[in-house]
Amino acid sequence: MARRILAAGNWKMNKTPSETKALIAEMRKTCASDTVDVLLCVPAIDIPAAVEAAAGSNIQIGAENMYFEESGAYTGEISPAMLVDAGAKYVILGHSERRDYFGETSEDVNKKMKKAFEHNLIPVMCCGESLTQREQGITMDWIRQQVKVGFQGLTADQAKEAIIAYEPIWAIGTGKTATADQAEEVCKGIRDLIRELYGTEVADTIRVLYGGSVKPANAAELFAKEDIDGGLVGGASLKPDFGDIVNYSK
Repeated sequence: MARRILAAGNWKMNKTPSETKALIAEMRKTCASDTVDVLLCVPAIDIPAAVEAAAGSNIQIGAENMYFEESGAYTGEISPAMLVDAGAKYVILGHSERRDYFGETSEDVNKKMKKAFEHNLIPVMCCGESLTQREQGITMDWIRQQVKVGFQGLTADQAKEAIIAYEPIWAIGTGKTATADQAEEVCKGIRDLIRELYGTEVADTIRVLYGGSVKPANAAELFAKEDIDGGLVGGASLKPDFGDIVNYSK
């Protein structure tokens, strides 16, 4: 079956609410597309501004993280209900920066995945290997473990709705990009694992993104691969010409 390409931006810790409104006002024009889904995952404080600025356009808004509890004494955390009330439809979970800098484990990510679905948030679950792990030849072992634990206890219907983003840690913000063939090999491996866990229908439906220095110059080659269904884009999603990635086929 044909899966729609998703161009998803991860703004990380960038842009104030006022800057968010101004940038999305430009992106409404540059990112217009009838064939590619567009998602901007923005800092929590920017979500209301982003939802307002994107209203009536093809741009959907998501969050960059959330906690797995409903409420409580968790100073500084954001609950799924807060995200939904602010207008978010998606949430990035398990980004390598969350894992590396803030000690998130795959078990934490699994709790967040389950909680996201309880609130009808679509999770974009990240996985990826370090340069050392790639050189040791354990890339797929590592990623299979991340995906297996992250998806543990999810139903087939939930898995079908989820999005997986393969982001080799050595290619995030470094200017290095996995070759299209390297990216396809891992994304295919992820889809094969989903087939093992949930069957062919789910494997053929779930979207698997590539992330790691995706830019207009390499988007078309990456997105043309059979098992790559779009990109999770960092720095290049902070400029109006993110639209060149959205409209990669033109």
